[in-house]
Amino acid sequence: MEKKIIFMGTPIFASEILKQLLANGYKIDLVVSQPDKKVGRKQIITPTPVKTVAIENNIPVFQPQKIREDYQPIIDLNPDLIITAAYGQIVPDEVLACPTIECINVHGSLLPKYRGGAPIHYSVLNGDSETGVTIMKMVTKMDAGAIISQASFPIAENDTTAIVHDNMIGVGAKLLLETLPSILSQEYTLTEQDPSLVTYSPNISKDDERINWNRSAWEVHNQIRGLSSWPGAYTMLDGERFKIYLSNVTTIPANGIVGSIAQVDDEAIYVNCIDCQVKLMRVQPAGKKQLDTKDFVRGIDKSGYVGRTFE
Repeated sequence: MEKKIIFMGTPIFASEILKQLLANGYKIDLVVSQPDKKVGRKQIITPTPVKTVAIENNIPVFQPQKIREDYQPIIDLNPDLIITAAYGQIVPDEVLACPTIECINVHGSLLPKYRGGAPIHYSVLNGDSETGVTIMKMVTKMDAGAIISQASFPIAENDTTAIVHDNMIGVGAKLLLETLPSILSQEYTLTEQDPSLVTYSPNISKDDERINWNRSAWEVHNQIRGLSSWPGAYTMLDGERFKIYLSNVTTIPANGIVGSIAQVDDEAIYVNCIDCQVKLMRVQPAGKKQLDTKDFVRGIDKSGYVGRTFE
């Protein structure tokens, strides 16, 4: 008998995994996604990426405002399996208990490391050399369920969160497709997470976005690349917000107070940290568009910037 499968997800990460499931012959009976939101300057109501894929494939879509209060259509379907990937709401116990086989989650870290909503960001912010994907049993406590399978991949020292995100999509889809047969046949094994190894990755806060220059060049660089796709790391210059999206670490020793601009050439702006200088490669001054630093410095007095301090 064909299994009834519900897919729960919202952003591009989830939509790409859904596409792979469909491309490999899995029939999805219902898609659950976050409500449509206003997007852009014109505030146009826009469907989620997962909903878009569902509509293109004639799959029914359920979009509760609060799934903790509105979940009956999921129960009524009497699913065998629920697959979640970056859904965006806490799934209630009533939903977790309803599948005849399991409710599983595709999580963007090597659990028990980085439970929470921003595992990809934290893997880059912390300068990790690798991350991965975990397929896990869902339980009441966030990301605390037993592990079914895992796969890892490397993070290069200049990879941004966007690059890691895109790499993770491929790894996650492949791992899910490799793992699903054993789940559907109920021949999978569960490995409990080691509580002594648990770390967390809470959603990025406003305080996390501001650069603290009183750190090593590598720590500053990791913050910039960790926030580069969203929401963007920023500093203050003359009382105005100055966002930085790309950087490189140099071997040039710091030669001034932390946060001060040590030099400006035709390619970049160099800023002192506590040990070395960081090279700013893509920026967004207040009131302007994001642009490569080489384009920004064409329109400024380079010598006038040297000695100014980011705060």
